[in-house]
Amino acid sequence: MTTLLQSDSLAQSPFAALTFIAAPALLTNASSVLALSTINRMLRTRDRMHELYAKSESGAESQFANPLLMGQVDQFERQGILLLRALYSIYLALGAFAAATLVTLVGAGLGPSHGEFWFHALVWLGLLLGFVGVGGLVFGSVTLFKANQLSLLMIREEASAIRERQLRRTNPETS
Repeated sequence: MTTLLQSDSLAQSPFAALTFIAAPALLTNASSVLALSTINRMLRTRDRMHELYAKSESGAESQFANPLLMGQVDQFERQGILLLRALYSIYLALGAFAAATLVTLVGAGLGPSHGEFWFHALVWLGLLLGFVGVGGLVFGSVTLFKANQLSLLMIREEASAIRERQLRRTNPETS
């Protein structure tokens, strides 16, 4: 009876080992790029919050703009929390993919010569780490999607406030 993971078939082909190593390595690279872009978004959110803080300290906002300012502060805070959650997930994925790459490399090199049990254990550990990594990427991506929805909501609210303010400036009798 043949098993799903035979050490002989994987050890005979260098491409089989390369495949097990390349997949987590590519996912590690993708996670790194996603982490960098998320960090950049986090820094931009922090800068925007700093601008709102400076605006609140200046006291130059009108009575109309104050509720808008407070809403923006709340939304940027929520966005920062979402981005941090996404970053945690992406870091988890990055670590899992890096570990999966190492485990599969060790398994490809040592597993077949150290017995079938260790070979299978390393293969399953590599797969488990790969699934953890994919789960982290999926959760991080969903969280980034929610942060994007929040960004769109903030853009729409700011656009509406700008239109209303411009309308009042051009038609003072409507206010």
